Amino acid sequence: MATLVLLPGLLNTRRLFERQIADLADLADAIVPELWHHESIGAMAQATLDAAPERFALGGFSMGGYVCFEILRRAPQRVERLALMDTQATPDTAEATARRRGFIAQTGLGRFHGVQPSLLPQIVHRDHLGDQSIIQPILEMAAEVGADGFCREQTAMIGRPDSRPLLVDIKVPTLVLVGRQDIATPLVRAEEMAADIGHSQLAVIEKCGHMAPLEKPAEVSAALRRWLTQ
Repeated sequence: MATLVLLPGLLNTRRLFERQIADLADLADAIVPELWHHESIGAMAQATLDAAPERFALGGFSMGGYVCFEILRRAPQRVERLALMDTQATPDTAEATARRRGFIAQTGLGRFHGVQPSLLPQIVHRDHLGDQSIIQPILEMAAEVGADGFCREQTAMIGRPDSRPLLVDIKVPTLVLVGRQDIATPLVRAEEMAADIGHSQLAVIEKCGHMAPLEKPAEVSAALRRWLTQ
């Protein structure tokens, strides 16, 4: 049985991948590290490597994708195949960093309220805004990670390097998956990554925002199954 290491995004826990873990249980044993305990991408990558077997399939969602790139810098020989879901290889823009610092400052003033309803249109497709089977897990995961975890994750993302130079060196079978209406890490970013990675396949999930594993779980599981068995 293969080991599939799945890395969640900002304010996400293992629950993000609940459907994929169940759907792929016949193919792979899943490990989902709790990244929010660390405040650098490097520390997240090292904790993941420490928890994983010698060889494994690696999948990262959003922030988890940034950690995937760091794992490939540190131990490329341990990664059998790679899935990049709703993520990007680019570093933070100055505007994004300023926004993150603002979130950290607000949280320090005791103003952390998890994922605000006003932010939901930025992360899920408009058709899903009324679907509590999607929205409720997002809110509950954020509450579990909490204010301190949120600040550590934001700090880690500010400090991440530019991973675009790494893409041409990726030699393992790679799935690049994105929701067509993803605003946070848009389709063009996925297309750029797929173009630079030699052994890549691009999967675009229709009528889907940023939270593809929750919004379109069956389609994401199917894409991961193809990737794991190709």
